[in-house]
Amino acid sequence: MTNSPFTPGIASARLDPEALDQNFADLHPPLDPHEALVAADRCYFCHDAPCITACPTSIDIPLFIRQIATGTPEAAAKTIFDQNILGGMCARVCPTETLCEEACVREMAEGKPVEIGRLQRFATDTVMEAGVHPYQRAAPTGRTVAVIGAGPAGLACAHRLAMHGHDVTIFEARAKSGGLNEYGIAYYKTVGGFAEAEVDWLLKIGGITIETGKALGPDLTLAGLREQFDAVFLGMGLSGVNALRANGETREGVEDAVEFISDLRQAGDLGALPVGRNVVVIGGGMTAIDAAVQSKLLGAESVTILYRRGRDAMPASRYEQDLAASKGVRIVFNAMPVEILGNGAVTGVRAEYTRSDGHALTGTGETFDVPADQVLKAIGQTLEGAPDELELARGKIAVTGAGKTSVEGVWAGGDCASGGEDLTVTAVAEGRDAAEDIHRALSA
Repeated sequence: MTNSPFTPGIASARLDPEALDQNFADLHPPLDPHEALVAADRCYFCHDAPCITACPTSIDIPLFIRQIATGTPEAAAKTIFDQNILGGMCARVCPTETLCEEACVREMAEGKPVEIGRLQRFATDTVMEAGVHPYQRAAPTGRTVAVIGAGPAGLACAHRLAMHGHDVTIFEARAKSGGLNEYGIAYYKTVGGFAEAEVDWLLKIGGITIETGKALGPDLTLAGLREQFDAVFLGMGLSGVNALRANGETREGVEDAVEFISDLRQAGDLGALPVGRNVVVIGGGMTAIDAAVQSKLLGAESVTILYRRGRDAMPASRYEQDLAASKGVRIVFNAMPVEILGNGAVTGVRAEYTRSDGHALTGTGETFDVPADQVLKAIGQTLEGAPDELELARGKIAVTGAGKTSVEGVWAGGDCASGGEDLTVTAVAEGRDAAEDIHRALSA
């Protein structure tokens, strides 16, 4: 076990390689063909299927499940990809338990929905593993579009534009494409380098060039892009992290959960990753759950999530909360940090119990201490580096309709835009819809 030179409680190699491999294995192993047929047989194939309405990308779920049931998973994959070109990733990371599966008639009648997510993965994996790309690019139009960010929104937008024959250049700030899918999702949800493989598969449509290491602001200007390209789509996500606003926030051992997850996702050797003996995660969304669970899987002895509101208000789904609990993570509700304890390095977190009165949140004055040598902040991200000429709404790029911004010829979607929920599937839908609007504008 190797200790960090700055924080004695943070160490690598807490578990042996065999234990790490087991801990970070695929959370939901893929269905085999027989299992897929059995799962598909449970679908009622509803005519007015509520699962379709609950899907942000409006996939015809009964149709693709029927196609699986009739032995044509390739057709099922095409049904999925027509609406969601990142259907493979969404099958792995979407909170289906609060979207399509929650709306499933089987869920309402029996408490056990059709396994829509796993069936979607079965269909999309069948096609992707065969190396097949089911789309042909239209004849080149001679029109060019710049896409900022190779995350879910940018990739979905670029693919749909390329299908229509436009030439697309994606500018990505990081060294690899994929955005949140590559850097921000729990390791055990996307094993085997799937995010990178999905990007490679998507690019088979042709007409898309990706330039990495180029960000809006330091390397590119919106004015310059508007001069060089016929249209611009902004899908760079959120790169800033909210401040904790608690005394001692700068102590050694206090980290951003998004960076912790990113380091884990890019690690060649999970055993080399340092993790605290006692970890405290502050926040209540998916990032908080992913960081907490992975801390435990890396060998942390105790992991505690502090969330300032009650269970029902927690952004992470009940399924994710239960997953964390099953891995030994303790979740303390109605508790907010007021001080990071320590002398240089972190030794604990002092938290205050809270009470909610509608949307208002107040402290009760009652505090308690949680031992910690590592604190991970997962309290939301912010938009950084938005061009001055863009109008903002609630700290994000203001958009109307299918992602139109306040600047002519510029669209936006995904987490950086003031659209829907911050979900991968929502970002895909916004990128796709913006692409269609861009295509209409370029064809006018």
